Amino acid sequence: MFKPSLLRSDTLLNQRSYYEASAVREAPLPPLRGTVQADVAVVGGGFAGLSAAIELAERGLRVVLLEAERVGFGASGRNGGQAIVGYACGQEPFEQQLGRDDARRVWAMSLEAIDIIDQRIRRFGIDCDWVRGYLYAADSPRKARQLLDDLSVQARDYGLACEVATGADVQRYIGSERYHAVGYEKVSGHLHPLKYALGLARAARSLGVQIYEGTVAQRLTEQADGVRLQAAQGEVQARFAVLAGNCMLPEYAPQLAARIQDRIMPVGTYIIGTAPVDEALAQRLIPSGAAVCDNNFVLDYFRFSADRRMLFGGRVSYTTMTPPRLQAVMRRRMARIFPALAEVPVEYVWGGFVDISMNRAPDFGRLSPQVYYLQGFSGHGVALTGLAGRLVAEAILGQASRFDVFARLQHRRFPGGPWLRTPALALGMLWYRLRDALA
Repeated sequence: MFKPSLLRSDTLLNQRSYYEASAVREAPLPPLRGTVQADVAVVGGGFAGLSAAIELAERGLRVVLLEAERVGFGASGRNGGQAIVGYACGQEPFEQQLGRDDARRVWAMSLEAIDIIDQRIRRFGIDCDWVRGYLYAADSPRKARQLLDDLSVQARDYGLACEVATGADVQRYIGSERYHAVGYEKVSGHLHPLKYALGLARAARSLGVQIYEGTVAQRLTEQADGVRLQAAQGEVQARFAVLAGNCMLPEYAPQLAARIQDRIMPVGTYIIGTAPVDEALAQRLIPSGAAVCDNNFVLDYFRFSADRRMLFGGRVSYTTMTPPRLQAVMRRRMARIFPALAEVPVEYVWGGFVDISMNRAPDFGRLSPQVYYLQGFSGHGVALTGLAGRLVAEAILGQASRFDVFARLQHRRFPGGPWLRTPALALGMLWYRLRDALA
């Protein structure tokens, strides 16, 4: 299992979250007690688990969802809020392993993932500050050439329309001297992730999903007619199970995660939130109101919230340890990009852990005909979790062709076992940070 510090670090990281401060949570739902019957038992109350629950309930199945903490407690309620078309790995793993036709099919499904957000917001009335627009940025001449090449390939092979600017024209898209090239598209976007997660939970419950918070799924037993999912004071008897706990599943439920935990790594990611700035300044810095991300391996990503706070993410940790002087370091990174924000107070700093796979491609699969898992979103989970929930629902109901496109991907396990793989990955990331700095 992962290092024992992960769970404690994750809990401490959420104490100064802008998202928690700006969303309204209802009273906690009671934990599971006694025995309940279901068609599908879902483990994990984040985007992936909630999305699976919604899709299954819409198809007429009885669904029970177990969440160890509160709905949206983990990465789903803390992330940068950027809903991005495509995949963290790019299209190469799909092209190389699956062929061009299936690679195009996978790309089309990533567009569907964005549409799912639109559909759910409209259907269930979810107020989550959803804004379309995304800006890709490059902060060196070499990175600019790489960005322009990548955007050209995406336009040629996958039809992603993108406005491109270089040199002085960059200022029309972002008020920063740091960037050499940008690309702007209107497919991707950004939202308030915790408001979206809470909206998904309300939607799931309106469809009849039974959600139990404060309920750790301790043991999963497969039986001839289904599965038995045991918690401290109750159990779920179901035909199928969906494991959607991602990198926190080994912390809470090591028995459930034993066969898949080496396929992903927990990566700490961190965000600061400033005080609100005036409208004119926000408009000058990001005229389109888009979310922004650079194309470094260890990247900066940022956007303005609905109340015009700069939400800036840019540090990662591969050791489960929170970086020292986190707020000061993040503030300096932000000020290098936007000197006009150097004196704006920082009112929030928070973080959490996301799951990455070795090749940064999503990892969807089966442990048996009765047990499915969804993980490895690698920083693209705001959109892809909705797609994952739809695909696993289709597969459970016997229409597995789209799910199996992803299940066919080959994933390498992280080397070194549960104790050595973390320092090994941390050392590897030092090389990438040095490469970004020297670009």
